[in-house]
Amino acid sequence: MIVVMRRGAGSAEVQAVVERVGELGFQAHLSAGEEHTIIGVIGDERPINEAVFRMLDGVEKVVRILKPYKLASRDFHPQDTVVPINGISIGGQRVTVIAGPCSVESREQLLETALAVKEAGATMLRAGAFKPRTSPYSFQGLGTRALELVAEVKEMVGMPVITEAMAPEQVPLVAEVADVVQIGTRNMQNFALLHAAGESGKPVLLKRGMMSTLEELLMSTEYILSHGNYRVVLCERGIRTFEHYTRNTLDLSAVPVLKQMTHLPILIDPSHATGNWEWVTPLSLAGIAAGADGLLIEVHPHPERALSDGTQSLRPERFCELVTKARAVAEAVGRSV
Repeated sequence: MIVVMRRGAGSAEVQAVVERVGELGFQAHLSAGEEHTIIGVIGDERPINEAVFRMLDGVEKVVRILKPYKLASRDFHPQDTVVPINGISIGGQRVTVIAGPCSVESREQLLETALAVKEAGATMLRAGAFKPRTSPYSFQGLGTRALELVAEVKEMVGMPVITEAMAPEQVPLVAEVADVVQIGTRNMQNFALLHAAGESGKPVLLKRGMMSTLEELLMSTEYILSHGNYRVVLCERGIRTFEHYTRNTLDLSAVPVLKQMTHLPILIDPSHATGNWEWVTPLSLAGIAAGADGLLIEVHPHPERALSDGTQSLRPERFCELVTKARAVAEAVGRSV
């Protein structure tokens, strides 16, 4: 349920509605638009008679939200959300490019990659410390040692960093170093982890589960938003289908559909979707044309020696070519990179 305040409603009138929501045992979430303030009533509001809010001063109307996700819905927040992250923004007119290695392997590898992607036009650095892998015998990441290297390189290069947390107890460790906490596809419905990410107050990048519907993605998002942490970015990274020629199937249709369902910004990860560097650039360009707010690209200076996902990683010079082409496509659809 949402309570829409009249245009020009005063702060005292808004506060009265918020207090009434609390008295009834629910949470109130405010969304202040250019013309109206919308108050979300969070919880199972079915027993509530809408008249308890309609009679309050300053209330224009009360609308029940039928969707199971509330805070992520455009009903609650009609305007696009722009997520600020340490001097840059995700969402809006500019397409954000995030790039870096799948895994931190050494100080030299991370620094070389960070300098290369920054020079090419990336505004954020991706760098994996804890790596969820299908096989227990695959490289699992350097863990806390990688976080130390990320902190050092971040300071040297001057780029915001995103890295993944795999368990609730890792969230404080990651949040201390990274500017964005990533929740990967295998953990999209790890509800304890979602709660921890929401409670951290840090921006969160939530990847769609490889076998999850868009509604399930938004319901997972709701866990994070329910803690008052509204700096959430979604990521389409490929879903599992009957096709085996690519690693996953990048669902480009998810971008415009999610744009209608939610106000949150949406990235695509063509590296994990394809599993092959040759297809990363064309899918990146298609994603921008479809309306994606950003790209998440894997880059490695020596992919043939990478400890994880070398086959899908671009060399720095190929990443530079991708950014050049991305700028042209973005300009053609009225945006910029």
